[in-house]
Order: sequence, then structure tokens, then C-alpha cells
Amino acid sequence: MALKPNLHPEPWYITVPDEAGMLDWATVFGNPNPVELEIGSGKGTFLLNVAQAYPDRNYIGIEWAKPYADFAADRLRRHAQHNTRMVCAEATWWLRCHVPAGSLAGIHVYFPDPWPKTRHHKRRLVQQPFIQEAHRILRSGGTLRLVTDHADYFAWMQDVLARQDLLTVIPFTGVINPGDERGVVGTNFEKKYITEGRTFHATAAVKPAD
Repeated sequence: MALKPNLHPEPWYITVPDEAGMLDWATVFGNPNPVELEIGSGKGTFLLNVAQAYPDRNYIGIEWAKPYADFAADRLRRHAQHNTRMVCAEATWWLRCHVPAGSLAGIHVYFPDPWPKTRHHKRRLVQQPFIQEAHRILRSGGTLRLVTDHADYFAWMQDVLARQDLLTVIPFTGVINPGDERGVVGTNFEKKYITEGRTFHATAAVKPAD
């Protein structure tokens, strides 16, 4: 996607040097509300929808592709969603560097790159180290939500979750429309895939109380 010259994403970005260490969310957002994070925000459709639906929560989106991150940040600015921020970074690195332990109420991963070729499976986000990191940064009762349209990647996700005992697998419920059995999350990919008639696969896991 070409970057439009009239974007002004800066006010909605979290930009910190590596040496800044762990962030304080109350300082970032100016309030003590619960914080949730989306990995792979694309154009920010889910962030915008969920932030509007839950104004008493704060949301962070992480996107590696700068044109998309800029677009999403500018979009959130134009809608004056003050309970949102964007990050342009490699997600697993940024989590380790800047997200405090036990500080997130939720992690959202919707339609991640499936890396379908066997030799590329090591690049998939959902691996045991990611589950360990999710456990570190989630608070007790915090939830990891995963959605994909790729059957093989979903089987992979289920296997990864089955091989760990840090998070407890629970039924997936929609975020914006909790009663929707398909678990509608409102991303651009989802809208595209609904039109194409694709099947979605979803699961979730919760961090048990200490």
C-alpha cells in the first residue's frame, strides 16, 4: 500500500528507544484502564471498532509494515480514539523490551501470516516461546485470542496450546459481537474472507489465577 502524503500518524504512535525499558501504561494513556494489545493490526480496523465499543479500555496495535502502521495510526487520530496507540515494530521483540509482566488484559492475534511452506513454519508467530511471553505479560484472567482462516495453521496453534500448561484453553467468543458463533472480530481480512466464503478457525486461552 502506498503511503499517502497527508497522513499524520505521529500523535498516535508509541515510539521509544530500546533503552527505555518497560513502559507504564497509565503514563502512556493518562489513565489506569485495562490495556489490551493486537499483533498485526494492518489498517487498524479491529482497533478502531473495539476501541469505539469499549471506551473504558485501552488498546495497542503492533504492525511491522510501516505504511500500514502509519495508515492505522492516522485513522485512529482522525476518529479521535484517545484510548488507542500504534507501534511499528517486530512484535515479539517489542513485547520483550517494553511490555511489563502481568500488565495486559488481553492479546489479540487475528489472521496472522500462516507461512504455509514447511521450511517457513519456524517463522510462524504462534510457537512455544510466544506462549511463554504471552503468559508473562498477561495478568491473571487475561486472555489470548487467535483466529485464522488457514486450517493447517489452526491445527498447529492447537498443537502448540496442547503442549503447554501455562495457559488454559477456553472456547472462543467474539470480542465486538460476543454472541456471534463465528467469532467476528471486524478485521479487513475477515470482511474479505466472508465475501470469499472462507471458513474461520478460532481458539482462546486464559492465564489462570496465581
